[in-house]
Amino acid sequence: MFYAFYEAQSSTLPLSKTPLLIWLSGGPGSSSMTTNLNAVGPWLLTESLTLEPNPGAWNKLFGLLFLDNPIGTGFSIASSPQEIPTDLEGVAKHLYVAITRFLRLDPVYKHRPIYIVGQSYGGRYPTTTANFILKRNAELHPSQRMNLVGVAIGDGLIEPLTQIATIPTNAYYVGLINEKQKSELEKDELEVVRLTQIQNWNEADTEWTSVKEQIQNMVGWDSLSDFTLRGNLVNYLAWDTQFLNMAEVKKALGVNQSFVFEPKSSEVRTALQADIMKSVKFRVEELLRINTTRVLLYQGQYDLLAGPVQTDAWVKTMKWEGLEDFQNAERKIWKVNGELAGYVQQWESLTSVVVLGAGHAVPLGQPVNAQAMIQDWVLQRGTFGNLPSFSSI
Repeated sequence: MFYAFYEAQSSTLPLSKTPLLIWLSGGPGSSSMTTNLNAVGPWLLTESLTLEPNPGAWNKLFGLLFLDNPIGTGFSIASSPQEIPTDLEGVAKHLYVAITRFLRLDPVYKHRPIYIVGQSYGGRYPTTTANFILKRNAELHPSQRMNLVGVAIGDGLIEPLTQIATIPTNAYYVGLINEKQKSELEKDELEVVRLTQIQNWNEADTEWTSVKEQIQNMVGWDSLSDFTLRGNLVNYLAWDTQFLNMAEVKKALGVNQSFVFEPKSSEVRTALQADIMKSVKFRVEELLRINTTRVLLYQGQYDLLAGPVQTDAWVKTMKWEGLEDFQNAERKIWKVNGELAGYVQQWESLTSVVVLGAGHAVPLGQPVNAQAMIQDWVLQRGTFGNLPSFSSI
């Protein structure tokens, strides 16, 4: 499995105790290298295909590991279509092996605190992988356990049906559609619900894609991931593709020159299509019940797909004994450099953040505030303080 790794730029901790963030691919079949080059990596790719320092880099204080997953994504080349996992359990097994092998590269990495991060559909990967790690840890001697401390999920597609049901109302109340259009969409969503209930997963995904296109036609632009952009999206993927297919870049990355980088894999998406409409809420519930791993949910204010409204909808349906206390917890104002950045709500191991001025890809829309968020959550500083301290070893 292909990885790109950057050590912390200015950690004050010994390397063995410096947190390691593991950024997994988005969804499904989208390379993690696009986030590396456009959002949280130490360098940002420009239109002229040059690199410039990223003021919002997530490796300022932490190690940062990008993994192209599942196999078949980006530079994680699959030798055959049969090698590509078809469910999250298969993905988790591969990721466990990949992370374990990375930690063995240097003895000082062995017990570093680990935080697994994913966004969008890729928000499913941290939950499934974290549960797999914890189950393996229970079978191992403490000296062999992975020191998993937390998972972070950005605008995650966790329980599709619950999240989808909120979109027409959300779009209506921000003025993007009228009441008649809202009613039409709610009626069309019933077919998505029906197909999901009979577990016709592929058709449910196809139908939901059709409904999304219908919404996009109604509002007049190509993306619901940020309702302020009106379709004026920078073509980052084209830049990434050109850059990562340069011979000198492949050489620097240690990639075989014959490999062709594609930012998205249609084969991987096809392999995982039956998973897209399934709920993974129970995976989050498992982590919260075990109460040994901190969970961060963060959402961009302008995201209509899996933003604050959609996340709140599925969170309030969780079967977790701390849910009522979480819902009653104070929603704190969060500031960065004295400026309003968003809102934080937390109870025990669960933290939820709304990031103002951001869409579906929070670090892309608010890079400096996203950096501050992850640093303060990991280090339990400021508004993110007073959380339990966990260690798996």
